[in-house]
Amino acid sequence: MVAHTKEISERAQHLLKVLVGRYIRDGQPVSSRTLARDAGLDLSPATVRNVMADLEDLHLVTSPHVSAGRVPTLQGYRFFVDSLLTIQSLDSDEIQLLRARLDPDKNTHSLLESASSLLSEITQLASVVMLPRREQVTLRQVEFLALSAKRVLVILVINEREVQNRIIHTDRDYSPSELQQAANYMNALFAGQDLFQVRERLVAEMNDTRENMNRMMLVAVEMADKAFNAEPQGDDYMMAGQTNLLNIAEQPSIKTLRQLFEAFNQKRDILHLLDQCLKTQEMQIFIGTESGYDVLKDFSVITSPYAVDGQIAGVLGVIGPTRMLYERVIPIVDVTAKLLGAALEQRH
Repeated sequence: MVAHTKEISERAQHLLKVLVGRYIRDGQPVSSRTLARDAGLDLSPATVRNVMADLEDLHLVTSPHVSAGRVPTLQGYRFFVDSLLTIQSLDSDEIQLLRARLDPDKNTHSLLESASSLLSEITQLASVVMLPRREQVTLRQVEFLALSAKRVLVILVINEREVQNRIIHTDRDYSPSELQQAANYMNALFAGQDLFQVRERLVAEMNDTRENMNRMMLVAVEMADKAFNAEPQGDDYMMAGQTNLLNIAEQPSIKTLRQLFEAFNQKRDILHLLDQCLKTQEMQIFIGTESGYDVLKDFSVITSPYAVDGQIAGVLGVIGPTRMLYERVIPIVDVTAKLLGAALEQRH
C-alpha cells in the first residue's frame, strides 16, 4: 500500500526524492551520510537515519543488507513518480529531431518503425509501438495484374497514400480482361470501406451466395479473398532495443531475462498489456508488479496513446529497469506519441 503525501513530512519527502535520484543515477544503496550531504539540509546522519527508518516503516525504502544504505522499493518508486517527480521538458532541438524522423511522407509501416527505433535510441531502453487498430486501414483502390504460373500481382491503395503490393497464387490462370473486371467490381463495391470489414463481408458472400454469383463476381471474390487474406497481419506491435536491457547496471538474472525475451517473442502478454493501455486512453506507468505480469516484476513500462483524426489508434512506450530516468523518459514517450499521431494523420 502506497503512503499518502500527508503521512510524510516535507523533509522526509525531500530526502526520499534525493535518495531515489541518487539511486537511479548510481545504482548503489544510498547511505545516510551521503543523503545528509546531498540533501542540502542542515541535518546530521543520525537524523537522516531516523527519517529513513520512518520511510522504511512506510515500505518506501528498504536495506538490501543490514549494514548497507537504502534503496527505493516499488512503492517508493510509485510515490516518487506520483508526488515528487519533476518532469524535464524536451528542448526544441530534440523535438525537431523527433519531428524530422517521423516524416509523414513515409508509409505507415516506416513511420511505426521510425517511432520504435527513435524511442530505443533516445532512451536506451526497449521500445514498443502498437500497430494502428484495424479500423484505421481504409481501402481506396485495388488493381489485379496477371503474372506467370497462376500468379497475380495485387496493388492496394490504403488510406489515400499508402501503396501495398503483394503476389497471390490462384487456382487457374486469369486473363487481363477478367482481372480488370474483377478490380472494377471491387472498387465499385468496397472503395472507402474498412479493410477488415471488407474481408468479413467477402467471407459471408462466399459462404452464402456463391451459387448465385455470375462468373465475373466469382473471379472478383476469389481475387479479393486471397489478396486480403494475404494482407500481412504482421506483428501486432513492433519492438526495438531489446538488447539495451542486457546493458543495465543492476542486470537481472539470466533466468529473468530469458523469461522476458520469451514474452517478447510470444507477444501475448505484452499485447494484452498494450490493449489495457489502449482502453485507458491516457499515459500509463507500470512499476514492477503493477503490470500484473511476473515477467515484468523487475521492470517499468511507460506507455502513451497516439491518436489519428481525434481517435486513439494505438499506443507506444518503453520497457526498462525500475531504476530509469522517469523525468526524462516520460516526456520522450509523450512527445513521440503526439508526433507519431500527427504524422499518421497527415497521411490520411
